[in-house]
Amino acid sequence: MLFQRFANLVLRFVMFILLDLEVEGLENLPAEGPLITVQNHMIFVDTVIGAAFIRRQVVGMSKVENYRYAPLAILFRLYGTLPVRRGEVDRTALRTALRVLEEGKVLMVAPEGTRSKTNTLQKGKDGLSYVAVKAGAPIVPIAIWGQEKFWDQLRRLRRTKVGMVMGTPFIFEPGEGKLTREQLSQMTHEMMYRLAALLPPEYRGYYSDLSAATGEYVRLYDGSRPTVARGGAKGRRTVFSKGGISS
Repeated sequence: MLFQRFANLVLRFVMFILLDLEVEGLENLPAEGPLITVQNHMIFVDTVIGAAFIRRQVVGMSKVENYRYAPLAILFRLYGTLPVRRGEVDRTALRTALRVLEEGKVLMVAPEGTRSKTNTLQKGKDGLSYVAVKAGAPIVPIAIWGQEKFWDQLRRLRRTKVGMVMGTPFIFEPGEGKLTREQLSQMTHEMMYRLAALLPPEYRGYYSDLSAATGEYVRLYDGSRPTVARGGAKGRRTVFSKGGISS
């Protein structure tokens, strides 16, 4: 935790020099308790930006390939990341993620699973929805854009203009019974639509049609734990705005 705090101070200083960064919605982050943050992923810079502004202990998930190089692996582990295997069900990573949330920490994940080559949102993976339901943890979407121009601007010795918005926290309420694959997929889509709503339209990609979101299995987080009753959630619509989503 001490290393992470020191690293975040350094990162924020470096970002002040290299980025023209505008941040909104920091007040949306719950001050305590288990929390999942989800963000879009274009280049390595965006994961750093999101983590550096969370004033709590953050545990990130990073592809296992990053741990094959000793110096990088040491830095990742000191900062508090955990390895995950892409393209498969990594049960060890899922168990570790649940333990992180049981300890009341912040789990930071890019639900697309890999960097977007088009700089737009890709289809989300369902593993995180499973973790969120099992842990009963609220989710805060973090949208970041402009970072894809970082290397080009750096070569020109210019600061990169980057926007970051932290949205309204929400929680999944799937109802009674065993979770189905269809439910998990629907929850993943609802989560991704909430993330897409915070991004400028040209970055929304797979989730460009915000009207397709229904708000099913989702409610805004008010500090209370999930309930098991569906309560007529099906067919409920949501209203989108840059600052968040209201049901």
